[in-house]
Amino acid sequence: MESKVLNDKVAVVTGAARGIGRAIAQRYIEEGAYVAVADIDAVAAEKTAAELGERASAFAWDVADTAAARAMVERVSLRFGRIDILVNNAGIFDMQPILEITEAEYDRIFDINVKGLLFTLQAVARDMVDRGVSGKIINIASQAGRRGEPLVAVYCASKAAVISLTQSAGLALIRHGINVNGISPGVVDTSWDNVDALFAKYENRPLGEKKRLVGEAVPFGRIGQADDLVGAGVFLASHHADYIVAQTLNVDGGNWMS
Repeated sequence: MESKVLNDKVAVVTGAARGIGRAIAQRYIEEGAYVAVADIDAVAAEKTAAELGERASAFAWDVADTAAARAMVERVSLRFGRIDILVNNAGIFDMQPILEITEAEYDRIFDINVKGLLFTLQAVARDMVDRGVSGKIINIASQAGRRGEPLVAVYCASKAAVISLTQSAGLALIRHGINVNGISPGVVDTSWDNVDALFAKYENRPLGEKKRLVGEAVPFGRIGQADDLVGAGVFLASHHADYIVAQTLNVDGGNWMS
């Protein structure tokens, strides 16, 4: 029988009810892990966990509620005994012309994409250190964090912060045996119809045109799918990545080289 690379590991995946988070959670279970399906949408998390089977458990988890992060980690540890893997996937996207950005919009994106990610990471890392777990933490960034874009300033800045936090946390936590790394997806067709609608609004394009153009521009030849991210997610969570520290891996069909 083929050995499963994550056999009996315990993983928390935030934003796991759909999209990239769900795809990673499903593959982790296929690789033998138990998964906490964590999502702000409790109903969707319950539905996803039920569909993924007995190795999945749903947790209503709002990463922006940083005061509750420690309590959420304790709930997961009580359910499974420990946490071996965290995938910091929860995030939001929005765009505005630079002259129209509001403080409220800025706060909303940074509260989830940066502050929520950092304090979820901190709570899980503290639990790992307290329990002597040599764990893996994977932060989901974006190719948008590698460059600026005229209409996407705040989102780009938030994902650049994720890449920087991955570097700093990776250097700080490896002495505890905790590997922190990241994945930088390119254009992924999860909620891209909503993104396309925003580009249509601000760039005066017909619906569907921006999505078609960005897909055609990917060197691989097509827009990404959530399943394209799961191989990197499994690899970075496994013992095969033990010597990889503070890196953010581009998984984008060749869009960005670094």
